[in-house]
Amino acid sequence: MWGSLARTSAVVVILLYIQDQFDSLDKHTQWGIDFLERYAKFVKERIEIEQNYAKQLRNLVKKYCPKRSTKDEEPRFTSCIAFFNILNELNDYAGQREVVAEEMAHRVYGELMRYAHDLKTERKMHLQEGRKAQQYLDMCWKQMDNSKKKFERECREAEKAQQSYERLDNDTNATKADVEKAKQQLNLRTHMADENKNEYAAQLQNFNGEQHKHFYIVIPQIYKQLQEMDERRTIKLSECYRGFADSERKVIPIISKCLEGMILAAKSVDERRDSQMVVDSFKSGFEPPGDFPFEDYSQHIYRTISDGTISASKQESGKVDAKTTVGKAKGKLWLFGKKPKGPALEDFSHLPPEQRRKKLQQRIDELNRELQKESDQKEALNKMKDVYEKNPQMGDPGSLQPKLAETMNNIDRLRMEIHKNEAWLSEVEGKTGGRGDRRHSSDINHLVTQGRESPEGSYTDDANQEVRGPPQQHGHHSEFDDEFEDDDPLPAIGHCKAIYPFDGHNEGTLAMKEGEVLYIIEEDKGDGWTRARRQNGEEGYVPTSYIDVTLEKNSKGAVTYI
Repeated sequence: MWGSLARTSAVVVILLYIQDQFDSLDKHTQWGIDFLERYAKFVKERIEIEQNYAKQLRNLVKKYCPKRSTKDEEPRFTSCIAFFNILNELNDYAGQREVVAEEMAHRVYGELMRYAHDLKTERKMHLQEGRKAQQYLDMCWKQMDNSKKKFERECREAEKAQQSYERLDNDTNATKADVEKAKQQLNLRTHMADENKNEYAAQLQNFNGEQHKHFYIVIPQIYKQLQEMDERRTIKLSECYRGFADSERKVIPIISKCLEGMILAAKSVDERRDSQMVVDSFKSGFEPPGDFPFEDYSQHIYRTISDGTISASKQESGKVDAKTTVGKAKGKLWLFGKKPKGPALEDFSHLPPEQRRKKLQQRIDELNRELQKESDQKEALNKMKDVYEKNPQMGDPGSLQPKLAETMNNIDRLRMEIHKNEAWLSEVEGKTGGRGDRRHSSDINHLVTQGRESPEGSYTDDANQEVRGPPQQHGHHSEFDDEFEDDDPLPAIGHCKAIYPFDGHNEGTLAMKEGEVLYIIEEDKGDGWTRARRQNGEEGYVPTSYIDVTLEKNSKGAVTYI
């Protein structure tokens, strides 16, 4: 009995040990899946970093990329072009970072997530098989143990029946019926013990077979499958590690080219060329002003009393030779004065001669290119028209007539534009280098005629000369005005009231508010501008259509400069 109990305890210990090992494998495989998912999370965060880095690089490029709407705003200096090329290379570099992120997302992260899902399913299946095998072996062991206990119990009962029968058989006082009954009970218990013995033997044999199958076939097979699964997980991690590095290694040649492009852009900077472009951009074509003549103010010192009275001497000393007078300060157009603030003119006459010539030449080149395109389109339309006329089934020749007419109109318009700009270019190139024969364009908006020039090269205030557009006046005294601060202002010939407000941004114009009253010091000469003066002495031109003029006879112009 004690031997059987010891063997039973040993079986229980072995089953418990196997169960503990199975639980350990369960924990290990779960740890492997958790580690796989942790690495997948790491790859995902790396992908987000790459995507954010690429996005920030693109935003940086967009922020510093020049926003140009016209060709004039395109970078011309080599340093600007180099920076623009560096921005383009950096934008390509950002694109490669996006490629790295996409490669990692597809090749590493996506593959890891799919494999983790399959690995969980496979692990669950193997663990279920192991648990089922363990449960089946436990069931067999319980059946064997129950049959064993039942056999043991029947044996004890048969032993008791044997003892009872022997006691009654040896007892002289026992009746024959009692002895016979005890004998029958002994036979019954013996028979039941034999049956339980056979049952126990059968169950024991079955359990031994299942136990051998469990420990030598089923469990080793399940453990082998779990081992292979864990090894495949390790191999997959190794492949993902390599893929993680290969995703970036693939773009290294392109990134190297981007960096080489940045270095080439840096080497392309040419300081001499940039300096020459600055010179070409600001070269005006004007000649430096001539020498100012000497004005002798000491002549009155050597005059005698007989030459005139004291008042006469003062009068003569206050006169200045007309040949040496440059002109009045107010209303003068100096050679190197500020550029007008108004809108650019069609013939670029607001620019210096050299810059005007360059702009006109650029426009002519552009118009010639457009004319060539229109001519090519006209030729193509004529060929298509001839094909349609020869093969009516291919199309209607009349459908091309509107487009052909439009092309002809464009050609005529472009030719007129080219002719007009070539005339302006000839005017600029035909000018001599002297200051006295320089003349301005006759544009109706801003420029003055040749008659406004003085022989000395400056512009006078002669009221008899015709002015085209708002004369270029300085709103304030320039550095040359100091010589003429003593000039008397022009007398007022009337007054006016502003009907509309006028900003007066252009030099030589006078700003005014609606309802403001001004003095008229020069009438409109037919160019649409009237010269006016405020009470504080500020003078300038205002649009005649913006004021209500009232001319006064014998006006003395009470307001003067202080």
